[in-house]
Amino acid sequence: MGKVINLVRVMAAGLLLVVLAGCAATFMDHGYVPADVELAQVHVGDSRETVEKTIGHPSVEGMEQPNAWYYVQSRWRYFGPVKPKEINRQVVAISFTPAGKVANIERFGLERGEVVVISQRVTTSTVKGVGLLQQLFNDLGRFNPGQFLPKSSN
Repeated sequence: MGKVINLVRVMAAGLLLVVLAGCAATFMDHGYVPADVELAQVHVGDSRETVEKTIGHPSVEGMEQPNAWYYVQSRWRYFGPVKPKEINRQVVAISFTPAGKVANIERFGLERGEVVVISQRVTTSTVKGVGLLQQLFNDLGRFNPGQFLPKSSN
């Protein structure tokens, strides 16, 4: 009888360990925002082609402002059987002059639910598409990275 009780205890402890291991949160990043080191290689006055070669093509091109590129990245938290939750989002906006030269580089984030400038290269914001930024951040938690992927023509 003692062997059975010990076996049950060992099995219960093993089951408890498996359950606890399954409860660890995991995190996934979606999208792409260039790191500060990469952005340091882009300079005011560079061409669109230079920017694309240096840090890649943007997630979103200016819909409201055709002279802007937006790089969007979100961080998602997965925890057991609970629905994944978006916990962070960053946007890098690169504004271009009508001649296609970099005018400004800005990094945006959220602080207490408000869109804030984390860094910028010039003293005034040249992003006119603040509505787009607001929309990108207002959808926090409802963001689908697939919406920024090109649609197939099937």
